[in-house]
Amino acid sequence: MSTRIEEFRRHVWDLLEVTEDEATGQVRWDWVDIGLFLLIILSVASVVFETVPSLAARYSRAFWAFDVFTVIVFTIEYVWRLWACTADPRYASPVAGRVRYAFSTFGIIDLASILPFYVGLALPASQLDLRFLRVLRLMRFARVLKLGRYSEAVDRLKSVFRARAADLLVALLSILVVLVLASSVVYHVENTAQPDKFTSIPAAMWWGISALTTVGYGDIMPVTTLGKLIGGCIQLLGIALFALPAAILAAGYEDDARKRRALKGVCPTCGRSDASHEQGIERTSDAVSQRHRAERQGIESARTASGACSCLTR
Repeated sequence: MSTRIEEFRRHVWDLLEVTEDEATGQVRWDWVDIGLFLLIILSVASVVFETVPSLAARYSRAFWAFDVFTVIVFTIEYVWRLWACTADPRYASPVAGRVRYAFSTFGIIDLASILPFYVGLALPASQLDLRFLRVLRLMRFARVLKLGRYSEAVDRLKSVFRARAADLLVALLSILVVLVLASSVVYHVENTAQPDKFTSIPAAMWWGISALTTVGYGDIMPVTTLGKLIGGCIQLLGIALFALPAAILAAGYEDDARKRRALKGVCPTCGRSDASHEQGIERTSDAVSQRHRAERQGIESARTASGACSCLTR
């Protein structure tokens, strides 16, 4: 009996989780994955269109009914995932494994996508603060994060950030240091000329952020000659600073793509499979050997015709 339960648990987990084909390395989608993917898109679209006053007034009952339906489906999905996650070696422990899954990234996202509905259902409307109600409604957009489970690109992005975390941290700390220094310098330069705008260093940081990102909203800017000179230098520096994380991520993507091709048995240089790659190397080696033999025979023939010593042809 326990064996059948474990087999059924494994089957449920395989249906809910997006897996890869071991032979090709491509993502395999079953009918459950496709259904949940479409439901997530429709659910997010419903939340978006519900904010249109004319549509909300006309189809309010339909929006509410569809929201209830999606919450029921997502709740069943969450419960099934929590029950079947022990089939995965990462969550093998019956208690600790389920707790680990519940606090994983997608476990939190799954819970956040259904929690606002039950909180709003449990508390009377008279006891709900308007700001808290808006937060609950905003949390429904957590459903869009569920799409990350079905995207290979998101999985690759997570791998790149995990591998390049130290480099990205250094780059972000460098940007933070430049932001603090630039804001401090401009504050002391511009405070006398514009005491109403550069009131403090934190207030000057708003200008520093817009300057480093080369946006320049124009609501606050230097007016002194020295301030303008410093602002121009900071904007040029911002281009270089924000190019650094982009270069780190690009290098991370290249390394990750090379590793994935190697795991799939694909040569990272020519992009062919290992078998065809080895055959190509053998054919190239044979062609080079034949060319060398032909050149050697030609040299020997020329030496023989000229009467040169045969040792010179070796």
